[in-house]
Amino acid sequence: MDKITLGPMPYMSVMPTLLVGANVKGTPNYMVAAWATVACMAPPMVCVAINKGRYTAQGIEENGTFSLNVPSARQVVETDHCGLVSGAKEDKSGVFTSFYGKLETAPLAEECPVNIECRVFQSVDVGSHLLIIGEVVEIHADRSCVTDGKPDIARINPIIYAQATYFDVGNQVDRAFSAGLKYRKE
Repeated sequence: MDKITLGPMPYMSVMPTLLVGANVKGTPNYMVAAWATVACMAPPMVCVAINKGRYTAQGIEENGTFSLNVPSARQVVETDHCGLVSGAKEDKSGVFTSFYGKLETAPLAEECPVNIECRVFQSVDVGSHLLIIGEVVEIHADRSCVTDGKPDIARINPIIYAQATYFDVGNQVDRAFSAGLKYRKE
C-alpha cells in the first residue's frame, strides 16, 4: 500500500450519532454528539466529549446526570436539527418526547430505540472539550429492538457518523471473537 501522512487530527473511521440529553434550567435539552464510546465494563461506564461552550454542558454540570439516546436512521432529520440549533437560542424540548427514569434529572428521548441513563462519574478537561464519563444507571430499550436480552443493532438501525455524513448500518461481515479463528499463517 502507498501510505501518505495526513497530520494529527481527531479521526476515527466511524462513530455513533447520539443525542445527549440534559435538563438545563429545568427544561429538557438534546444535543448531537458522535465522540462517544464505552469507558468501562465493570462498573458499566460510557463517555462523551462535549465542547465546553455547549448549552447541554451547563445542564450536565448543574444536575450531575445526562442521557445518551440512540436514534434510528429514520430519525436523522430530527436528530440533525438538535445538532444545528443551540438550546440557548431555541427550546428543543418538543423535538422528542421526554421521559425520566431512575435519575429523574436526565431526560430520555422516548422516540429513540435505546436510552442510556448516566450519573456523572468524572469530567475531564481535555482542551476544547470536556470528556464526560458517566456511570450507566439504567438502559431503556424498545421491546421491538431487543434480541436475547440485548439491543439488536439491525433492529435499531442507528445513525453512523463519518466525515460529516450520516450512514445507516450495513450488512454483517462476520462475528467478533470468532472470525479470527479462521486465520491461517501462510
